[in-house]
Parts: sequence; C-alpha cells; structure tokens
Amino acid sequence: MKKVRILLADDHQILRDGLRTLLNTQEDMEVIAEADTGRKAIDLALCHCPDVLVMDVVMPELNGIEATSRLKKDLPEIKVLALSMHADRRFVAEMLKAGASGFLLKECAFQELAEAIRSIIKGKMYLSPSISKCVIEEYVGFLSGDEKEHTDSESALSHREKEVLQLIAEGKANRDIAKTLHISVKTVETHKYNIMRKINLHSVAELTKYAIKSGLTPID
Repeated sequence: MKKVRILLADDHQILRDGLRTLLNTQEDMEVIAEADTGRKAIDLALCHCPDVLVMDVVMPELNGIEATSRLKKDLPEIKVLALSMHADRRFVAEMLKAGASGFLLKECAFQELAEAIRSIIKGKMYLSPSISKCVIEEYVGFLSGDEKEHTDSESALSHREKEVLQLIAEGKANRDIAKTLHISVKTVETHKYNIMRKINLHSVAELTKYAIKSGLTPID
C-alpha cells in the first residue's frame, strides 16, 4: 500500500509530537517532515514534495495563508489541510483562496483529521461541519461594514508588505528583517512606510495589534 506522505507545520512541539504519533499509526499514512515556521514549511515542502501539508494558520515568520499561497504556485499538486484554533470566517476564506483543500479546527477528534486527509488526497474538499457556516457566510457576502473595511485594507498590502508587517509584529528590528528577507534596510523602511500609509496606522504598537487581529502572527 502506498502511504500518504505528510508534512506537519505547527509552531507547538507538543502538538506536532501528538499528530506525528497518531498519524504514523495509520497504515496508509506517514509523517516525513515537520516545520515550526511558515518559511521552514515551504523549504521542507520543496525539498520533500509531500502529498499533504497539514498547516497551522497562524505561524511564526510567515503565516499559513501566505505560505500556502506560495507553495501552491511552486507545487500545485500538493494538498494543504489547514488547522486553526478559531472558526474565524476570514481565516477560512483566505486559506481556501490561497489553495487549501480543507480546514479543520484543532479541537476536532483525530479520526476527523485522518478522514480529512484521505478525503483531500482524493481531490475532494473537506471542511469541519462546525465551520461550514463560516464559509457560507463569507461567500454570500455576509460581512459587516467594519469587517469589509478591514478586508479591503489588508488586501491592499502586497505579499512582501505582509511579510514585513508580520516580522515587525514579531519584534524584529529593521536590520534583522532585511537579513531574513535578503533585502536592504532602506527597502524595509520603505515597506514599513507604505504599510502604515495603506492601512492608516502610525506606530509599531498599532501595527502589531493589526497583525495579531489579522492572524498574520501569533499572540504569543
């Protein structure tokens, strides 16, 4: 029997340990690699070409939405199963738009996770029943005025600006951001200025709050 090759991406070691142990008990599955940041998830996926990437939505350095969007361009055949602690319809919608084939809450039972993996590997979509309502609301345009404004402002940011915003929110200095992204400090400063202008915020504290609310970076 050919096993489904799985890459786990979550910044919590204890969760990865648990998922790895349970998934490896399945006769048709094997965990081949693990990542604790969005960037590592991309690197490992490009290196190992797994069948399925189980991806936490909120990840350090590069969040699950951006990581999924990039990976689907380079590895269109990879199936991404999103995991989240919250049934936020914005997160669900953005992960699906990025190319995820399924979305589960972390509170789900393991058997549902295994079922979801088997489903998406067959080319089907899988959504936890508890979050199906979120998707329906999103796609019929059920957004309040505040949420619509927030969505519009976030979509105005480029992929690079979202990267810079996440790293700023994680407390990294301009010099460290430049080194991580392989760009100049001056370019980082330009991105920071453009971000503040586009979303009308004026301090690092405001940017951090915005990034957390948007799910670009974990609270902790």
